[in-house]
Amino acid sequence: MWLCNSSIGRKVVMSVTGVALILFLTFHMSMNIVALFSGDAYNMICEFLGANWYALVATAGLAALAVLHIVYAFWLTMQNRKARGNERYAVTTRPQGVEWASQNMLVLGIIIILGLLLHLFNFWYNMMFAELTGIAVAHHPADGYAYIVDTFSCPVYVVLYIVWLVALWFHLTHGFWSAMQTFGWNGKVWYCRWKVIGIAYSTLLCLGFLVVVLWFAAKGLCGCC
Repeated sequence: MWLCNSSIGRKVVMSVTGVALILFLTFHMSMNIVALFSGDAYNMICEFLGANWYALVATAGLAALAVLHIVYAFWLTMQNRKARGNERYAVTTRPQGVEWASQNMLVLGIIIILGLLLHLFNFWYNMMFAELTGIAVAHHPADGYAYIVDTFSCPVYVVLYIVWLVALWFHLTHGFWSAMQTFGWNGKVWYCRWKVIGIAYSTLLCLGFLVVVLWFAAKGLCGCC
């Protein structure tokens, strides 16, 4: 199958799954913004997205997209390293026109995966997983607001989430326009436009998450005073 056997096919899978994950991140960020205005409203969304059949199906689909994206990312990276052979060790400076993020997508990807595991532990484990299994957790599984407060009252978590978001920003800014290029939407005019759109969209997306982190971190500090 050409999606697996050809480099172009693997890039198409990477691009399609990447765009789907960006759409999910947009929804997730919009949902988190609600917590800034009303804890009750945020918890209503959490309860609606609890361990219901549609939420479980969506979670399984999201997990499949993430696994596909990660597997194909490593696959392409190893393929590129193999194609370059020993030449990759001879490069000491970044080639002109090549972005820093492009050369460090593997490192950025590893940071993002570690951040994702931390996020799953702090939220999914205590919410959907706890509701499914009935394990004892600190708060009600639908009380997502309480878990946000708990998580970002810890300075270590705040720093780790900021590092995660910075890595995510670099990953998205490169990945967005790279996906458009794979789809063939990279004419002379639109090449620069997609790069600008990608940077703007990724910045707004990551800022949305960052505002939530910093808001509840500040709230936690005020609560300690």
